[in-house]
Amino acid sequence: MDILLIGGLWLNGSVWGRVTSALEALGHRPVPLTLPGQGDGSVTATLDDQLEAVLAAVDAAPGKPMVVGHSAACTLAWLAADRRPGRLAKVALIGGFPTADGQPYADFFEVRDDAMPFPGWGPFEGPDAADLDDGARRELAAAAIPVPAGVSRAVVRLTGEGRFDVPVVVVCPEFTPAQAQQWINAGDVPELARAKHVDFADIDSGHWPMVTQPAELARILAAAADAA
Repeated sequence: MDILLIGGLWLNGSVWGRVTSALEALGHRPVPLTLPGQGDGSVTATLDDQLEAVLAAVDAAPGKPMVVGHSAACTLAWLAADRRPGRLAKVALIGGFPTADGQPYADFFEVRDDAMPFPGWGPFEGPDAADLDDGARRELAAAAIPVPAGVSRAVVRLTGEGRFDVPVVVVCPEFTPAQAQQWINAGDVPELARAKHVDFADIDSGHWPMVTQPAELARILAAAADAA
């Protein structure tokens, strides 16, 4: 199966390098995406531009792909399910949840010069970054790409009901499947509360398992694809 890999804020497609190798060894076709405004040199990209790039990859897949979103890009993966519900085999959400219609995409940190730079490790101290050693932190921070304000401050627009039929697997790094289920049941994740098929997969990692647990993440994603 084609597995489209979408990194979260500040990341480009190269962050998936070790995951792609492992997925290929497991018989799948990983397609890491570098989004407009996050590695292609564009500083004026919008969320619509990023979505168009994801949809182009969906449309180019020979069969039904699985779309994988990490962190804030869980919403981008869910937008793909909204726009192409009949074309997706499954959506995998790593360390995040879809934003509801009408809410900002990822307006989390200060915007400077029309972009949201990586804020440093302070906001991520604790379970998010506990498994990142000093070298990994330096490498991620040095490679971090400021996210255009047209992406981070964009308003999410969901258009139909078909997305709720697309199977979902929530990959739980810095939180547990029990916590994720509790948040959904409490109404904190309204999109997944309405999804008809939601599974959970636990991974013993912080917020960036593609960096700290690439082989295990690949195994989880391959199993999710095999079950689709």
